[in-house]
Amino acid sequence: MLPEMPIAHAWQPEHLQLAMTAAGVALWAWNVDSDLFTMDERGFELWGMPWRDTVTFEELSAHIHPSDRDRVRSAFAATRAVLGPYETDFRILAGDDVRWISARGQGDDAGIVGRTMFGIFLDVTGRKHAEEGNELLAGEMSHRVKNLLTIATGLTAITSRGTANKEEMASELTERLSALGRAHDLVRPLPSGQGNAALLGDLLTVLLAPYDDMGAFRGRIRVAVERMGVGESAATGLALVIHELATNSMKYGALSVPTGTLDLSSPPDGAELIITWLERGGPRVSPPESGSEGFGSKLVRRTVAGQLGGSIAYDWSEGGLIVTLRISRERLSS
Repeated sequence: MLPEMPIAHAWQPEHLQLAMTAAGVALWAWNVDSDLFTMDERGFELWGMPWRDTVTFEELSAHIHPSDRDRVRSAFAATRAVLGPYETDFRILAGDDVRWISARGQGDDAGIVGRTMFGIFLDVTGRKHAEEGNELLAGEMSHRVKNLLTIATGLTAITSRGTANKEEMASELTERLSALGRAHDLVRPLPSGQGNAALLGDLLTVLLAPYDDMGAFRGRIRVAVERMGVGESAATGLALVIHELATNSMKYGALSVPTGTLDLSSPPDGAELIITWLERGGPRVSPPESGSEGFGSKLVRRTVAGQLGGSIAYDWSEGGLIVTLRISRERLSS
């Protein structure tokens, strides 16, 4: 015995209205001769307007975002020549809200009745925000990749000029890139008011940890700086600077001997962040000869001045090297 075929549902007007309300659909009718719009109650609510029998296109246009107004007018005029269904997305200003509306209908005067065309409005604000978020994320990822490739290219060129052989170049370049990697590992959201990447103390501690492990005993590197956030761009630049200073200290300064110490500190406030790099207990240091500044030192100066918006000063004191880093607080959080 064949199963009984289900009886088609007898759709009543009230059923269609319930379905449209559930889907957030607003109805509109447009008289192509008089330019008058008629909308249902949901339509006026969507546009943030009080209900009335009819509304002119110009009255509706006053609520369309200025950047979309001319495009929407042209799009509606062109729909009469469009074959098949059409969809036009645009922004409207509903009080203090900016909403994305999708207007949909049939082109080429299909279904036109008494010079009146019919269609629907949909609130697609959520979808548009999601699309904008995806585009922003894609753009940000593209920017990060290009930025890292540019840095890696520059580091490769600088390192190749400042090393004697390929083994030394490979080792030094690997250390520089590793420092960048450790800085980027710390990039994450922070609580409100602390920036949008790593905490300054965490960043410095992680960057200097390998140098502490290389010494005769641990704990000879101390970091005591104020609690503040470091942005992604600044973290990259700061990683380069700290790595270069630490590498030089391992070669010639306090970190080159088992009893040497390194202290990083900063005052708690001020118009700019001042970080003091203080080496003690190492061999006697002296400033480089005039005109003999290496590529690493040039890289540090360019990074501090350009990327961090600050300055760097060296004091070749009898007790050990003292470096004073002055950094723009605004740049540091970017």
